[in-house]
Amino acid sequence: MEKNSNIEMITGDPKKAINKLSLPIIASMFLIFANNIIDSIWVAGLGAEPLAALGYITPLFMIIVGFGNGIGAGGNSLISRFIGAEDKTSANNAAIHNLILSVIVSIVISVIFLVFLEPLLVMMGASSVLGYAMDYGFIVFACTIALLMPPIVGGAFRAEGDIKRATLPIALAAIINMILDPIFIYTLNMGIAGAAWATALGPFISLLLMFYWIFVKKDTFLSYNLKDFTNDFGMYKDILVVGIPASLEQLVLSVLTIFVNYMLTIVSGPVAVAVYTAGWRIINIGMLPAIGVGTAAISVAGVAFGAKKYENLRVTARYAVKVALIASIIVCIILNVFSNQIALIFSYSESSAQLAPLIAGFLQIMCLFILYVPFGASAGNVFQGVGKGTISFVLTTFREFILVLIFAYILGFVFNMGEFGIYCGMLLGGGIGSLICYTCIELYINKLIKERGAHGI
Repeated sequence: MEKNSNIEMITGDPKKAINKLSLPIIASMFLIFANNIIDSIWVAGLGAEPLAALGYITPLFMIIVGFGNGIGAGGNSLISRFIGAEDKTSANNAAIHNLILSVIVSIVISVIFLVFLEPLLVMMGASSVLGYAMDYGFIVFACTIALLMPPIVGGAFRAEGDIKRATLPIALAAIINMILDPIFIYTLNMGIAGAAWATALGPFISLLLMFYWIFVKKDTFLSYNLKDFTNDFGMYKDILVVGIPASLEQLVLSVLTIFVNYMLTIVSGPVAVAVYTAGWRIINIGMLPAIGVGTAAISVAGVAFGAKKYENLRVTARYAVKVALIASIIVCIILNVFSNQIALIFSYSESSAQLAPLIAGFLQIMCLFILYVPFGASAGNVFQGVGKGTISFVLTTFREFILVLIFAYILGFVFNMGEFGIYCGMLLGGGIGSLICYTCIELYINKLIKERGAHGI
């Protein structure tokens, strides 16, 4: 198979590949989450109710993000394995299947959300801010195709090691959103609907840029020419075998957020939801090093698995955890030390000033959650890379939904610790679950190495 510098990088030393792939991914993810933070900052200026409405929409919005990242991970895994096996013809075909699937999934998800948005919001407990939530949500979910396709197409770029084209459009979308937010919300007096339009327009422009590279410039390693396409339902299945479980992982996290919002509403009301909405976005930024390294590990693990280099698979898993953990410790310390200063960015208006000490307290507790992420994220993404998306999904569900939710409920309600107990329960459940996840990936890789040795390979 003819190789370029990107392919040589991704099929070489796993440590170097992770280093090169992860930094741009982290940077682009930072811009995405910074974009979400800026959304919250600008909307916070409208008052606590619009900010709470954004909190109710966030888990639904993250379902779209989850499907984009999930299907992208499925395409990334399949294409990476073909590249590792030096089968470029099948890699090209898989990339086209990945693109077709992105269009179909985008349309289906958009229709579902538009039809069921209002009853979902009512069920989530958003009745008191339903008008604000509908104004924002209807616009965003009508533009699902622009939000969902870039991360799916980006998964194919990551598979071929072209990290620049995988991350640049997504970063561009975030920057455009940041610029448009104040213009639409305040200058044009569109309120929370302006934030929604800014959120939708940025990804649409980034998608056009991706299409330009693929269909006009045509200088990608993978070919999207119809002559390379042979419809194969097996490829759709292979993408979805990883993509659907990976997408459902985000659904699990979104459902967890819905439950946490509901529990917080019971113990403290909409103000607690607003605090959780603002504070959790900061925690999400703190998770970026681990998530970025884990995302890079999908491609590296897929190539190693396709080439049957299982020792490289072990190096990938262990090195990803090591690098992510070091970065996570640093981030955790920073968030704890500067929690009061960070909280001020969500409380600059008179109507939201009371949130500052509450957000600071939240950050001082929940920054510890970041320390668990490297173990769970790296393990889950390596499982995705080798095509075992179902295992990753089961482990994530056990970790992030069952354990976190059970401990949050027990400490928050059974032990009557209220809001503080809910947060402590999330920490306890997440920590135990993440360590279990990492143990599972070590056992799986050991099994592969032993089986290879038993067959004399």
